[in-house]
Amino acid sequence: MKTIIDTTDDQLLAPTLQNVLDQKSLKWIFCGKTTTSCSLAIQLAQCRESVLLISTDPAHNLSDAFGQKFSKDATKVNGFKNLYAMEIDPTSAIQEMIEQSDQNGMMGSMIQDLAFAIPGVDEAMSFAEIMKHVKSMQYSVIVFDTAPTGHTLRFLSFPTVLEKALGKLSSLSGQFGPMFRQMSSMMGGQQDSQEDMFAKLESMRAVINEVNAQFKDPEKTTFVCVCISEFLSLYETERLVQELTTYEIDTHNIVVNQLLFPKKSSNCEHCMVRQKMQQKYLAEAHELYDEFFHIVQLPLLTEEVRGPEKLKAFSKMLVEPYAPADDQRM
Repeated sequence: MKTIIDTTDDQLLAPTLQNVLDQKSLKWIFCGKTTTSCSLAIQLAQCRESVLLISTDPAHNLSDAFGQKFSKDATKVNGFKNLYAMEIDPTSAIQEMIEQSDQNGMMGSMIQDLAFAIPGVDEAMSFAEIMKHVKSMQYSVIVFDTAPTGHTLRFLSFPTVLEKALGKLSSLSGQFGPMFRQMSSMMGGQQDSQEDMFAKLESMRAVINEVNAQFKDPEKTTFVCVCISEFLSLYETERLVQELTTYEIDTHNIVVNQLLFPKKSSNCEHCMVRQKMQQKYLAEAHELYDEFFHIVQLPLLTEEVRGPEKLKAFSKMLVEPYAPADDQRM
């Protein structure tokens, strides 16, 4: 079994996220789990001009983590000069888009029905609206606090889904454009309302094409996986790594969270059994990923990591390998 921390073996990649901080070309960083994404954003704020942290998880955990209310508008995080955060609900973004484009009630309804007839396109269009909004902002790097694996994988597949959907909708604009104009005129609506809608969809296509290309560029995008040392979590991580490879999205960092380091003098049977189990799966993670991944090991803490100061303290463990006191090593 591998030791808890082994920084002497030159064959292993450094067990920290320092490589992410050093790669100044990165523009988009996806990170699983809120505490880790917040901590990484804090570390990035120390070496980048400006950092934007975004959550697309409806649970809105960023507000809870920092103890500060965030919204769909970028807000400076208390206690930081160059760190901003925003929380977006993808399900509401598409409705706002439809409402803004609905200059003629029936026209808006028809376009909405056409768009939503394609599975997943509603979420994909929401994604496009988010990215269009984000791209207009000037930040050195943008960190996405991603939701659980299933949601994350859908999120990353949106560019492909949307590209296909917009292709279909573009063909529809050519086929049905005259009919839309005639119906709009008959009902007293503005004749150019459907052109506005299709123009907006085409502008989305341009944004998505550009973002999709950047997501597949390892110089601009990377994904930091986060898991715990248990079978199901390791299984989900492997699934995520495989999916990211399919989408051609770079990933070469894994954070293993909530590791137990019971003291030698501990009589806690549960602690020792669980630590033995964790070491088993940690060894498997090393066997799977040592060659190409930085594996960062973080301890289970006795209190929640909430608030700017606790997050700052926790964030240091992302760049400095955690080493328990000698009397805590088993």
